[in-house]
Amino acid sequence: MSFFFFIIEAPIINIMQVKTFFLSFFLLTAFASAQNKVITLESIWDGTFSTRGIPSLHSMNDGKRYATYNFNRTDRSISVDVYDYQTNEKTETVLSTSDNQNLPRFSNYTFSPDESKLLLASEVEPIYRRSSKGIYFVVDVGGKNLIQISENQIQEPTFSPDATKVAYGFNNNLFVFDLSTKITTQITFDGQTNAIINGITDWVYEEEFSFVRAFEWNADGSQIGYIKFDESQVPEFSMDIYGQSLYPKQQVFKYPKAGEANSLVSLHIYHLGNDISEEVNLPQTYEDFYIPRIQWTQNKNKLSAQYMNRHQNKLDLWLIDTSSKTAELVLTETDAAYVDVTFDLSFLQDNSFIWTSEKDGFNHVYHYNENGKLIYQVTSGNWDVTALYGVDTASKTLFYQSVETGSINRAVYRISLDGKNKQLLTKSEGTNNAKFSADFSYFINTFSDAKTPPIFTLNDSKTGAVIRTIRDNESLLDKLKDYNLADKEFGTMEVNGHQVNMYIIKPKDFDSSKSYPLLMHQYSGPGSQNVSNQWNSSNDYWHQMLAQQGYIVACIDGIGTGFKGAAFKKATYLNLVQLETEDQIEAARQLGQRAYIDASRIGIWGWSFGGHVSTNSLLKGNDVFKMAIAVAPVTSWRFYDTIYTERYLRTPQENPGGYDNNSPLNYPEMLKRSFLLVHGSGDDNVHVQNSTRMAAALIAENKPFDWAIYPDFNHGIYGGKTRLHLYTKLTKFIKSNL
Repeated sequence: MSFFFFIIEAPIINIMQVKTFFLSFFLLTAFASAQNKVITLESIWDGTFSTRGIPSLHSMNDGKRYATYNFNRTDRSISVDVYDYQTNEKTETVLSTSDNQNLPRFSNYTFSPDESKLLLASEVEPIYRRSSKGIYFVVDVGGKNLIQISENQIQEPTFSPDATKVAYGFNNNLFVFDLSTKITTQITFDGQTNAIINGITDWVYEEEFSFVRAFEWNADGSQIGYIKFDESQVPEFSMDIYGQSLYPKQQVFKYPKAGEANSLVSLHIYHLGNDISEEVNLPQTYEDFYIPRIQWTQNKNKLSAQYMNRHQNKLDLWLIDTSSKTAELVLTETDAAYVDVTFDLSFLQDNSFIWTSEKDGFNHVYHYNENGKLIYQVTSGNWDVTALYGVDTASKTLFYQSVETGSINRAVYRISLDGKNKQLLTKSEGTNNAKFSADFSYFINTFSDAKTPPIFTLNDSKTGAVIRTIRDNESLLDKLKDYNLADKEFGTMEVNGHQVNMYIIKPKDFDSSKSYPLLMHQYSGPGSQNVSNQWNSSNDYWHQMLAQQGYIVACIDGIGTGFKGAAFKKATYLNLVQLETEDQIEAARQLGQRAYIDASRIGIWGWSFGGHVSTNSLLKGNDVFKMAIAVAPVTSWRFYDTIYTERYLRTPQENPGGYDNNSPLNYPEMLKRSFLLVHGSGDDNVHVQNSTRMAAALIAENKPFDWAIYPDFNHGIYGGKTRLHLYTKLTKFIKSNL
């Protein structure tokens, strides 16, 4: 580079004018520079864009105060602090490691029902997605009388209602620890690895029915209901764990793949008074069934249990009387496709209950008496209820969340149990999530939308009026001003005869006269949602980074996704991935017709179910997509678990075409464009078998492709700098092939 200097004649000017000129020039340059910061992969994964929240929020029983978990960065102390709802002033510190050196460094806390004690979790290690084991302590409020429950790492410790005992799981058996006598009583004795599990779910229940603790205390702490899993006949899956040793280890666990044997489940009641455990026998015989939920009613002798057939299209709700040893079938849900299992069952003081169902085509709330007779359908309309917050029995008012303000939004409502007097409590359009006080007088609302990071406000539950802001993320918004991010533009488009939600992110300096490459992102799984009016995830920042580098990013929630009614969600029944793939291909074709999109440079990527769809889209839409990325994809539903897969496809024995016609293993010759395949070798969920079989099929056809295996990493492929490494690879692949 050469520099040329010119000498020119110029009039004499005031020195202050010169200083003012250069100062103005400097400020303008600095401002322009600040306005043009670029997102880097490092900044996405180093916490630069993290948001502030309210960790481990617990509403105190008086309904006037709430507790949170706090970490002090100055002295690295941990505390549980209580705040006044109205003033947000800290009223007390329940306990703190800075005041009591004997307290362990705990990662979470749980109050006993009477709030006299706390359960502290320490040295917690994950097992699978939701399960973990750890060392647990019980301490009185104020930090006195610290008691270690067990020297072993235990699972799911839970206070009895009177806070005198803690039940927990260890080595596939159940135990009860008496806090006054320090005596541990073993409840079950037949627990055995890969054979019998008592009170803790097996792998497939944990993953697909979304719970780990399969035991429950009754109302007065005199009985414990629990599920026993006999997984002795379930086939085993093994994974090599390479680690750092000379020889790798092997992890072997029970994993029922579609069409294979499930655990045999049975329901049991343990009576603390006489130390007897007995099996529950129903008047109806079930074969090859699930027990996806158990829950005690307000009556100490009545346990509810949900029994579901293997096809998952029939769900029975039983009330079991443990004193008379009788059982009553109070409710049956059936569906031509499948019945979703939820956590929405709630028993009121009179033992009537709240229940949600899609039986009218949308997910709504129903109120039944204790014998299963319908009292009222509480909500109705062409929209889905998305969360139940509870019932204020004093005012007979139910609080819920729904998509009434649009399927990409969430709003909070109150309504009388008779379905009248419905009132919208949240006024901002976007995503609203409520956490109500114990007496339902207040709620802390978490609001965000695509332009607003989470704002936590205290709201009045009668009117929804904002009393004050508890916490916001204005500092993050100020930081993001320097990055000049593009808007996420929401809309809809008609694809294959139905309306789908979509968003599109264009470069900030978008010029409609130019032509841009397009990267599509999707998940597409049944009932899922990617197009949502809420604050950014890490993928959103990555997409913004790509937009800054000249790419357009779009996301389509095609047929089968959620919150648009049961018919839309269940349209893919028995034929998973075909219609979802056709929607992505057709959407890409339509987007490619827009003048500002280069139809020869369209790519697609996805993770897990989305990886399956992106792979299928590249193969079946090889005239549309130039490249695809599949991270941890399913490549054949024959490799995936019973509960999830059979819910949508039935068994391979019944529906072989549903499994094979849309498996890319069966048409690898259709690969014509660039393909990147990524998997973690320690993925206990979607096994790396899916990707190795896909690779083998492509190699057999002499099809070139790129792939990467992350050793010992699970389905999330995260930890340390792993995500940075992964997204660096994805970014380079996109730049080289799109």
